[in-house]
Amino acid sequence: MNLEIIDKSTNIGYFGVPGSYSHEAMLSIFGEGYNEVNIESFEGVFKLLEEGKIKYGVVPIENSSTGGISDVMDLLNKYKVFIVKEKCMRINQCLLGIEGATLDDIQEVYSHPQGLQQSKDFLQAHSHWKLYNYYNTAKSAQYVKESATKTKAAVGSEKAAKLYGLKVIKANINTNQENYTRFIVISNTLEENDEADKLSIILKLPHKVGSLYNVIKIIYENNLNMMKIESRPIANTPWEYSFYIDFEGNLKDEKVKKALQNIKDNSIAFKILGNYKMDC
Repeated sequence: MNLEIIDKSTNIGYFGVPGSYSHEAMLSIFGEGYNEVNIESFEGVFKLLEEGKIKYGVVPIENSSTGGISDVMDLLNKYKVFIVKEKCMRINQCLLGIEGATLDDIQEVYSHPQGLQQSKDFLQAHSHWKLYNYYNTAKSAQYVKESATKTKAAVGSEKAAKLYGLKVIKANINTNQENYTRFIVISNTLEENDEADKLSIILKLPHKVGSLYNVIKIIYENNLNMMKIESRPIANTPWEYSFYIDFEGNLKDEKVKKALQNIKDNSIAFKILGNYKMDC
């Protein structure tokens, strides 16, 4: 993805609202001045991209503490979209409340499930609090501000606190202090460029002994470094799985071409999700 040739009138979608981590990732990748389109659901980003209403979409795909974001991985398989860039960002979750609120006032906490999960130990230490899944971290902050009650708090970023006029009651509440989220930029086009050094694929394998071993062996025999493998259950087919795999390589490399063809030949279903520059 070459930012130098992307027109400023381009529509760029992202999950959440201003102040969300996806919005921060979008600004970090693209900068300001584009037509920003905030979208309340992961699938909404994919749908608008498919419909041509946005040129690029920004969504989180993995957190270093809680693992892969399954909904996004499944949507990559469902829609004909491709990863064209990744961005890793450090995430510092904070407990946000209205002015004057203290820890003793809090009774309810709102956030995206990822925000709650990443802050699990801190939240469990206050077991009397009721936890509520909400659209996203920034939307949670917005809701707490509008509620104007000291008993409600949100888990979100310091930027969201500033944007929505909240105070940071407690900073850095995430369990893992080295907490990073990997964001991806998705497009309708599979891009190839010389700087790309990471490949993502998803495949379905025959339900027989050695099928996954054969794929891993192909990657090994072509001297390619596998960085991630994760299974995802296939809808309406109990106990069968797709496999999401990341490994180092460039689509223009002959050994990569050979490996991909061999993997495809050993798969029931196969899709290249993208070839892009590594950031994580």
